[in-house]
Amino acid sequence: MRLYSPPRYRVTLVKESLAYPSSVTIRDSQSAYRLLVPLFDGLDREHFMIVGLDAKHAVIGINTVSIGSVTMSIVHPREVFKPLILMNASAVLLAHNHPSGDSTPSQEDRALTRRLKDSGELLGITVLDHVVMGEDRYYSFADHQEL
Repeated sequence: MRLYSPPRYRVTLVKESLAYPSSVTIRDSQSAYRLLVPLFDGLDREHFMIVGLDAKHAVIGINTVSIGSVTMSIVHPREVFKPLILMNASAVLLAHNHPSGDSTPSQEDRALTRRLKDSGELLGITVLDHVVMGEDRYYSFADHQEL
């Protein structure tokens, strides 16, 4: 009789590009916007990204959580927080684009932000802001006291 032996797993975070130590610190929505603009430039579909931050809000790393369609991207807390836990993040900046150019958040954006904020509180990872990128403008949930 063979004994059951469950599979063993190793979880790792793989750096996809070389980086220099970060001198970028997120202090407000404007500094977040300046960091995010080149990442979202020219995208024709909705992308949801996270920026992992250390305890002093310096950038640790960036991860694309989801690439969707022109009008939506599916995002689940599990996929958002997994890379943040692996990079030992203390805080996170959430960001996604609206290819239409209108940065006004939808009701789904608001519900997702609340869900991710609540999940972050359970895990000890502070959601600093959720920035919705439009064409030459942005919407900050933190600036509108929605966090």
